[in-house]
Amino acid sequence: MIWSKCVLHVLCGLGESASSPLSSEKRSGMTEGKSQWKEFVEAVSVLQWVLSFLFLGLTCIVLMVYLMFTSLWPLPALYFTWMVLADWQTPERGGRKMTFVRRWRIWDHYRDYFPVKLVKTAELSPDKNYVLGCHPHGIMSAGAFSCFSTESSGFAQTFPGMRARLVVLAGMFRIPLFREYLMCAGICPVSRPSLVHLLSKTGKGNAVVIIIGGAAESLSSCPGANTHTVVVKDRKGFVRVALEFGADLVPVYSFGENELFQQVIFSDGSLGRRLQDLFKRIVGFAPCLFVGERMAFLPYRTPVTTVVGSPIPVPRRVTPTQEEVDHYHRLYMEGLSKLFHQHKVSCGLPESHKLRII
Repeated sequence: MIWSKCVLHVLCGLGESASSPLSSEKRSGMTEGKSQWKEFVEAVSVLQWVLSFLFLGLTCIVLMVYLMFTSLWPLPALYFTWMVLADWQTPERGGRKMTFVRRWRIWDHYRDYFPVKLVKTAELSPDKNYVLGCHPHGIMSAGAFSCFSTESSGFAQTFPGMRARLVVLAGMFRIPLFREYLMCAGICPVSRPSLVHLLSKTGKGNAVVIIIGGAAESLSSCPGANTHTVVVKDRKGFVRVALEFGADLVPVYSFGENELFQQVIFSDGSLGRRLQDLFKRIVGFAPCLFVGERMAFLPYRTPVTTVVGSPIPVPRRVTPTQEEVDHYHRLYMEGLSKLFHQHKVSCGLPESHKLRII
């Protein structure tokens, strides 16, 4: 136990500063009753998730390229051949979801670290399909991952008969090996063929979760801000897809998501912001300069409460008109704003906090 106490001391001691979003009293309150071993395991569970988010894809690419120049070159050669010729479309056809991966014990410790909590405000019928718009993106979407890509937050028990599928950047499924890890967790690409498959070829009871704001929203993630920014106004593709398949729209808000990391925010028009926007246009995501509470990578122990709002009924329109898309998009933004203001106080925000939709 001596070694674990030493490592825990390092994990808990580095990176704390007066700029932390949480006071020492609040941090100690959240860890009260936890053994040092429990805190250590939680920290390691979150650290592996953060490192996977940041580096696993690049590590997989480097590993496969390296193996091509060794005596083991037939292995990556066979894998690439199989991936391109036989498995290229699998991610857009539902992937290879493995329940046992979603139920790994490590995800329970990950949930307890913050902790993450899933809150239901209305029933979701297993006889329908839904498009859930999740906000805000934050730096790493910790709440969305815990609630919709693992079984640790109890989505299946909270919404009986429903199956949650988080959809992310399609480019991630072009990365060898990394794509297998994503698919095992039930994650799919946020591409049209993928959404069509999930909403029309897999029966009813599907909750397709889209982090609407994406990379643009991550750049607005800032702890302590009294105005919370979400990027929705010009993003209407998810509404059109919902109309085409008659899938009800559901706004979701993860309170506390923006409090997990300190980020360097560049002003609009600055060189830093222009470089971030350029990188986002080329690669698909924006590089954020952020730091956590411990060892720079570990996020603050801030509660994340993911509130699932009431469904907005959507009719099925094979070819929806622009007026119909605009109408249901407006209803969605109104539902998101109502959800935020109804639950902000119970989720730890002052009454004065506002939601800005851009």
